[in-house]
Amino acid sequence: MKNLFFFLICSILFCSFVDNDSVEHIQQHSTLRRTYAMEPVAPFFDTLFYIRTGIAPFSAHERATAISERIRAASKVYKSFHYDSLVLFLDGGIYEIAYGRIILMTISEEDARLNGKSQTMLAREYKEIIETAIWKRSKDTRLTTILLRVLMILVIIASQYLLLKLVNYLFRKIFIKIKHLKGTVIKTIKIKNYTLMDEEKTIAFILLLTNALRYIVIFVILYLSIPLAFSVFPATQKLSNVLFGYVFDPLKEIFLGIIGYFPKLITIIITVIVFRYLIRGLRFMAEEIDKKRLTLTGFYSDWAYPTYHIVKTLLYAFLLVVIWDYLPFSNSPIFQGVSVFIGVIFTLGSTSVIGNVISGLVLTYMRPFKIGDRIKIGEIVGNVVEKTPLVTRIRTPKNEEVTIPNSNIMTAQTFNYSESARTWGLILHTTIGMGYETPWRKIHELLIDAAKRTPDTMKEPKPFILQTALDDYFVEYQLNVYISDADKMALIYSNLHQNIQDVFNEAGIDLLAFKKVGVELCQNGS
Repeated sequence: MKNLFFFLICSILFCSFVDNDSVEHIQQHSTLRRTYAMEPVAPFFDTLFYIRTGIAPFSAHERATAISERIRAASKVYKSFHYDSLVLFLDGGIYEIAYGRIILMTISEEDARLNGKSQTMLAREYKEIIETAIWKRSKDTRLTTILLRVLMILVIIASQYLLLKLVNYLFRKIFIKIKHLKGTVIKTIKIKNYTLMDEEKTIAFILLLTNALRYIVIFVILYLSIPLAFSVFPATQKLSNVLFGYVFDPLKEIFLGIIGYFPKLITIIITVIVFRYLIRGLRFMAEEIDKKRLTLTGFYSDWAYPTYHIVKTLLYAFLLVVIWDYLPFSNSPIFQGVSVFIGVIFTLGSTSVIGNVISGLVLTYMRPFKIGDRIKIGEIVGNVVEKTPLVTRIRTPKNEEVTIPNSNIMTAQTFNYSESARTWGLILHTTIGMGYETPWRKIHELLIDAAKRTPDTMKEPKPFILQTALDDYFVEYQLNVYISDADKMALIYSNLHQNIQDVFNEAGIDLLAFKKVGVELCQNGS
């Protein structure tokens, strides 16, 4: 029991000792942390060193302010500075730095500990710093130094004046040289047959750019001369650094940005080159297929270039996706916001456009007509003169150019007369009515004779007659002829009708009124 009681008492005393020691350690650590704020000692514009702790009853800020004032006072009192006037001595465990009768500062063990150095080493370092500062200050405030700096300012102003005169002189020479180049090097700028700028306007534009460059050079000279003048006097050196920084800091950031972006730029260049040669290979294949030097089963030659353009567009879109993360400012919220805005505008404003583009693609692969074909869309008959992803343009026999959106073509019936004429022979037909008193064999003979007399009709397959109706008073006879050139439809019809009139007049048979005139597409023998 005694041993147990003794063990409990020892445990309590040990815990109490540990707790008190921990509290004191925490309080001391907290106090030290409060002394870590650095206060600059800057008697002559530039900071010499920092004070990290106070000495009761003075705080670190009060110490730094007092030291700065004493150093300034010493520099004013002792104009002729001697190094042996600045002394370092130890008094009661604290080093003191004195300049003549002025004690500039004290260095305690706490100062040394917070700076991570010995007290002696820190005191000697501060002494050397103060010596250098006072020596430089005494040198700067000498009359000869001030006069020399004033002279430097005058030299800067004179140099600036001469430099500006030189710049103006050189640019006047450049202006004269530019004017003399008229008609030789500088000529009228044309884009095909359009005159963008004649010689006078070109000269005026070049002179305008050159004059703008002159003003830029003058501004740079004036701007750089100001901080250069400020750098002469210590009191304005910081302002000089600020003015230089306005110019050189952005240039430095741009330069470092370019250097840092260089690896990404190399990646973009390599990717673009790979895609470029891939597109060139696809273009070569498209040319070969279009010229029918390369044939692919089930792939028509007129599909070559439309397919090439579709694949090229998809490749460019894929290229943009690949290099997107490597583009400058691609992750910028502003860049992303603009991209979303453009996408929304494109989506809202291009519904009909997208419909026409898709219809154009469908028409391309349906192959209902080609450039030059004589077609009929709705009530419009003419030759196809242009096919674009959005519209198709047709020129009628009356030289009227009609633009039809591709989406309208998809919803309308399309007749291709040229394709039928090339493939099977286009059948033109006309109908007449004759009374029952005239033998039908005679009518057939006369109509066939009229067909044979008509130019541009095909001899094979031969023309044929269809009796399409037996009315109360007459019979309808339909004459059908084959032609191979759909562009001559109107002329062939006119000649055919003339020949029908001629053969019936020669036979002494009167013609009844025409009942129907039209065009029918059918195969041989139909």
